[in-house]
Amino acid sequence: MSASALELHPSPKTCHWGVFDAKLPPVMEISSGDRVTIHTISGGPDVTPGPDSGYTIPPELTAVQREVPRPTVGGGHILTGPIAVRGAKPGDVLEVRILDVKPRMDWGYNIIRPLSGALPYDFTETTLIHIGIDIERNVATMPWGKELPLKPFFGVMGVAPPPAWGTISTIQPRAHGGNLDNKELVAGATLFLPVWAEGALFSVGDGHGCQGDGEVCVSAIETGLTGTFEFVLHKDRSLTLPRAETPEAYITMAFDVDLDEAARTALRRMLDLIQERTNLSREQAYTLCSLAADLRITQFVNQQNGVHCVLKKDMLHG
Repeated sequence: MSASALELHPSPKTCHWGVFDAKLPPVMEISSGDRVTIHTISGGPDVTPGPDSGYTIPPELTAVQREVPRPTVGGGHILTGPIAVRGAKPGDVLEVRILDVKPRMDWGYNIIRPLSGALPYDFTETTLIHIGIDIERNVATMPWGKELPLKPFFGVMGVAPPPAWGTISTIQPRAHGGNLDNKELVAGATLFLPVWAEGALFSVGDGHGCQGDGEVCVSAIETGLTGTFEFVLHKDRSLTLPRAETPEAYITMAFDVDLDEAARTALRRMLDLIQERTNLSREQAYTLCSLAADLRITQFVNQQNGVHCVLKKDMLHG
């Protein structure tokens, strides 16, 4: 089978719910250099529109909700995967080229829950809204009539964590990736993930129609997406945290319960990146970041808060 023909659809046999674990069996095996189109779904029964809503409920979503056990400890994300990469071993780096991302459902949802989000005590009632998605026009229409342009990306992209971690929730982003919620990771971006387990075991889901930095109410426009990815395995690199690139910029990421510490780590990783790609001293790299790099709050709501540092490539190579 040619790389361009590889495709993975969501189903009870190809989806798992709410966790990452190095023991999860792969649903597909690929080689470095292969391209895979992956379809995802989103949402539990509590957030799915009713039968009279006018929205189309994918039958595969209903099947996964009915047949795939939802963990008692874990997140609410439905992930497609995991995909094993032949030859991937701990210490390698998996390059995930995000070639295309498109919505595949005509609705999404957003939810506010008490005791969650950036303002956990400000809202005392659960508020769920459904948001219409016009796939052809690439816009979402809010219940009050405002149209928002779609900028779709996957909130969760990750490999299996170190086997010693056992089963972990999809909620918190960590060194394996996971719930990154980084709105820069749209089509054309590239994500670099450290490999922690045999086969890497990549899973993806948590489709977002659009999201602001911070994801402050703990949800974006949550929806199903289709993404086309190219996977490249690197044996000659090593990372301790995810990185990314867009056509215009380098991005380093870090996560911590302390937002300040996440910012410091993201900045230190950018200093590392600058020194890897230039002959600048660490002091010069620090100065350059003060003048040209941006520290941005990725998300402020997933227990492990995220910060990403962005540096335009022409600051190094122009």
